[in-house]
Amino acid sequence: MNKNTIILIAVTAIGLLVLMVSSTLSLGGYKVEICKEFQGRQACGTAVGSSETDAMNTATQVACAQISSGMTESTQCQAGNPVKVTWLNPNPAVGPRPAGRK
Repeated sequence: MNKNTIILIAVTAIGLLVLMVSSTLSLGGYKVEICKEFQGRQACGTAVGSSETDAMNTATQVACAQISSGMTESTQCQAGNPVKVTWLNPNPAVGPRPAGRK
């Protein structure tokens, strides 16, 4: 390989790395902690999502996975209202946490 080919490969690799890092950082616009109670057990789950809904759904799934067993219980747990919802540091690129949310 000549010198120009090596430089081209290096520049391309660095460009791809920068693209991957910037794409990854922009995914997490909203961060939330949701606490759920199910059959006398309580657990909290934290998640980051590109939308308010994505973050809430994932945090709910994380919390329910800790206190339910099997698909039926997991679905029942997720259907119930959360005990607590706490919005954590949102991505500055997206803006402040959703209005009206605690």
